[in-house]
Amino acid sequence: MTNKFEQISSNSGFMKHNGGLLFRTISESEYEFKTNINEKHLNRVKITHGGYIASIIDAGSGTAASRSAGNVPCVTISLDIKYIAPSKEGDEITGFTKILKKTKTMVFLTCHLTSNGKIIANASGVWKIYKN
Repeated sequence: MTNKFEQISSNSGFMKHNGGLLFRTISESEYEFKTNINEKHLNRVKITHGGYIASIIDAGSGTAASRSAGNVPCVTISLDIKYIAPSKEGDEITGFTKILKKTKTMVFLTCHLTSNGKIIANASGVWKIYKN
């Protein structure tokens, strides 16, 4: 396992368009991701848009689910997010995902985001292991 961050937003699409997401594996059940907030991520009151927060949680945790399932694609079944504190332009946001349980078809996990030493969001979710 590597402890170095890698860019996971290499294909065209939403996350690449929005600056990408760096990701790393900590252990078989723990993963970390990060991004920097810029002007296009802000809402009209100049804090990070909640939809962007949801997107980075979905992308980072979805990648964690996929990695925990042996690099098989996973799709989001449910995602429950609690917004706790704001972040702003120039902030680095770091996400930490923990896999709670993996079955043959599902991955259950939790995630929290931090910025400037504070938790800014908590989430829990379920991902379907997508096998054609």
